[in-house]
Amino acid sequence: MGSAKVLAKELVRSRRAVNRLYENKAQLNSISMHLGELVATARTVGHLSKSAEVMKLVNNLMKAPEVAATMQEFSKEMTKAGVIEEMVNDAVDSALDSEEIEEETEVEVEKVLAALAGETMSQLPDAVRKERIKQPSASQRTSTEAEAVAEGDDEGELDEIRARLAKVK
Repeated sequence: MGSAKVLAKELVRSRRAVNRLYENKAQLNSISMHLGELVATARTVGHLSKSAEVMKLVNNLMKAPEVAATMQEFSKEMTKAGVIEEMVNDAVDSALDSEEIEEETEVEVEKVLAALAGETMSQLPDAVRKERIKQPSASQRTSTEAEAVAEGDDEGELDEIRARLAKVK
């Protein structure tokens, strides 16, 4: 019985020792994790201090007021470029419009010349009118007929009409 009690005591002690070993192992793992965390924190602090130094250097090199002034100048130049582009576009548009205006002006001049040619025909003696092909009056002419009269067969007559038109202008 005595030896059974001794064995039982030893068994209880060994179980307690095993439990203490498990507790010690858990504490060592916890300490190891805390040390790893401290090392990681120290590395992070080191990296942050290095990045802070780099940021200071970048700020010293960048000179924010000068960059702001440069950006304002750039903005002004871009605005000028936009205005110049608009002016060029307007000039091109007006040049294209002036071509259309010139075409319309030429058509109107031809109409005036045709009307003057009709007036000149009405002032000619009857004998000269009979020799020429009968032409309708200016109010009865279509635009194609007016152009045909304006072009005319006789260049001298056109020159005379042009001279009269120049005097009228």
